[in-house]
Amino acid sequence: MKIAAISDDGVTISQHFGRAPLYVIATVEDDKVVHKENRPKSGHHTFAAHHADTKPGERHGYDAGAQVRHANMVSAIADCQVLVAGGMGWGAYESLKDNNIEPIVTDVKDIDEAVKRYLDGKLDNLMERLH
Repeated sequence: MKIAAISDDGVTISQHFGRAPLYVIATVEDDKVVHKENRPKSGHHTFAAHHADTKPGERHGYDAGAQVRHANMVSAIADCQVLVAGGMGWGAYESLKDNNIEPIVTDVKDIDEAVKRYLDGKLDNLMERLH
């Protein structure tokens, strides 16, 4: 199993899926992390000229180009089963699910702690952090 977390520094979980510049991937075997790696992640910094503002009453991440942007971000973790983030838009959340990646939105800051809690079945998915 592979668990991805979004990060700005490789240690802590970033608060927003679209803004984070990298993924930290934990490979898990027999409930133990056996390998960790960093992968670059496209995001708002990559798509700044193509990012549409959300209109009142709209959910973030459903504009015309959002699915293309999300597909690009998800392609780097296509081999992962889980993605942990501090927050994200509804469009990104749904795109991850559509690609068979379980999105988890958490207030846990430390990547290693979040992975441990996930493996222990104790990492809550805080849906109220979606926008």
